[in-house]
Amino acid sequence: MLLSRAASKPPCQQKSLYHNIRPANCNRALVKVLAMASHASAAGSKRVVICGGGIMGAATAYYLSQLGVAATVVEREAVAAAASGKAGGFLALDWNDGSPVGPLARHSYALHAQLADVLGAEAIGYRQLDTIQVVGQAAPSRSQSRSRGSKSTQLPGWLDGSITACSRLGGKATTAQVHPAKLTHALMSAAEAAAGSKLVIATVTGISRDSSGNVTGVKVQQQQAAAEEELPADAVVLAMGPWTDAARAWLPAAPATTGQKYHSVVLRPKEPVSDTAIFTSFRTADGRSVEPELYPRPDGTVYACGEPQDLPVPSQGPCGVTVDATRCDLIKGVAGSLASSLSDAAVEAEQACYLPMSSDGLPVIGRLPGVQGVYVATGHSCWGILNGPATGQAVAELIVHGSCKSLDISAFDPLRVCGVRH
Repeated sequence: MLLSRAASKPPCQQKSLYHNIRPANCNRALVKVLAMASHASAAGSKRVVICGGGIMGAATAYYLSQLGVAATVVEREAVAAAASGKAGGFLALDWNDGSPVGPLARHSYALHAQLADVLGAEAIGYRQLDTIQVVGQAAPSRSQSRSRGSKSTQLPGWLDGSITACSRLGGKATTAQVHPAKLTHALMSAAEAAAGSKLVIATVTGISRDSSGNVTGVKVQQQQAAAEEELPADAVVLAMGPWTDAARAWLPAAPATTGQKYHSVVLRPKEPVSDTAIFTSFRTADGRSVEPELYPRPDGTVYACGEPQDLPVPSQGPCGVTVDATRCDLIKGVAGSLASSLSDAAVEAEQACYLPMSSDGLPVIGRLPGVQGVYVATGHSCWGILNGPATGQAVAELIVHGSCKSLDISAFDPLRVCGVRH
């Protein structure tokens, strides 16, 4: 655009691109310009295959597209088929401060606001919101019901149930939300539009390397295909959530990845409720202590989740994830005890997913050692949606520039967990 504007001026008014370069520096400046052009050309021609169509894969494809690189995203079932389509989408600026994840979370929190501007806040279900914690119990005595909560201006009016205490956890400056499935789909669509990235529905079955250990392609099996095919690749990103663990069969250095199972329900009350995220500490009628979370969404629904379980990840993928009706009933029961508007709300979804976990609890982001051209983005546990944009940006920069320019990700280097087995 700048060149076209310059060309529209009379020759006497046009400035040379080297107007401020002295003759002695011409060669050096020309070499630098040519090197930049060569780097841009190399980046644009790089063949990148991303294994996984969740938030990590879609965010990586999006930020690659902003750097002029088209990626091929391979997904077994559909975009956002697993946790990225069933998570809550709660975002917090500073809840990870004091841990290695803190800078990553802060950077990614800012990127979410930028993405809302670019992709449209309504389109991805983004908004800032207040966040509180409440203490409640099943079937309290009449004197206990809301005995402390009713005195707090922090307690939204729609929380009219068995609440005994309330405290503030965050405000609109530090907490927000996004609809994970809508965001993941929007990122993928934007990558397709910006750089011609494409989605391939297939199962990744292996990675090919040459005699020097450089990656050369990704083996995939499409559902109706009789045989495997290979997608040529100069760079491969492993972003398959808890199923990243399968890569250890092809790449021994790949990180061990497990999953923690969560259940959730999506409720639609007759009247929308206010924009306040609710964290709970609740005692059930049988004396159990549970901690479901409630996230009202801009579309009028309320997402409620909880009941973590440490269970083996089903090998067949998201389609193998089962839903335990009793756990969903418990979540609905707690929601109804806290808010009468949720006790008779229509149920739009009962679902479950596995959050990816690394062996040391930290995300795994960066180059996989021992093989040239393989990158990893997994292990984000309950903060996957929050940290998806920053992770995707970091991996895209590693692929294109050779280093991460936006933030320091050394704490998440795959080298620390390579070959770790449970």
